Amino acid sequence: MPDLRQTRKSIKTALAIMLGLDVLAVIVLFSPVVGSTQSRRQELNLLWAELQTKTRQVEPLKNLDKKVVLANKQINDFYKKRFPALDSQVFTTLGKLSSANGVTIEQVKQKPLDEVIGHVRPVELEADLSGNYVSLAKFINALERDDTFFLIRSITLGGEQKGPIKLQMKLETYLKGAV
Repeated sequence: MPDLRQTRKSIKTALAIMLGLDVLAVIVLFSPVVGSTQSRRQELNLLWAELQTKTRQVEPLKNLDKKVVLANKQINDFYKKRFPALDSQVFTTLGKLSSANGVTIEQVKQKPLDEVIGHVRPVELEADLSGNYVSLAKFINALERDDTFFLIRSITLGGEQKGPIKLQMKLETYLKGAV
């Protein structure tokens, strides 16, 4: 026969240990170290809000390796499409835009700059144009929308009582391949 006294003693010891753990848990639950249910809920809400904020902050960093590859492709496409390789391409573009919008180019001066920015070389242009107000406005709009990259630095309007309006523009563009 098994010894029931030994089993009873083991069960009493186990129950005493569990009772001691329960008392310890109740003390911890109501102690000021842990805080009240409301303070724990507030802390949980604050931590949840902080988690949400940090998640939103790192959201743009997801798939960063793919975004870098895409950005490099877009940069290469920009260089290929927007920057001509030769000076003649710049003048051809200006000629096409002026004839398409009814503007007369009286004179264009080119001033290549010696500095190289990245893989492009800046070129300053001064153009004297003439035409009516609407055609000059359309020309400027077409110039800004064209694939060739032009920066309009200044525009000076002039004219006479009768006849076409004179327009002087200072532009800047860039040529690629001048490394």
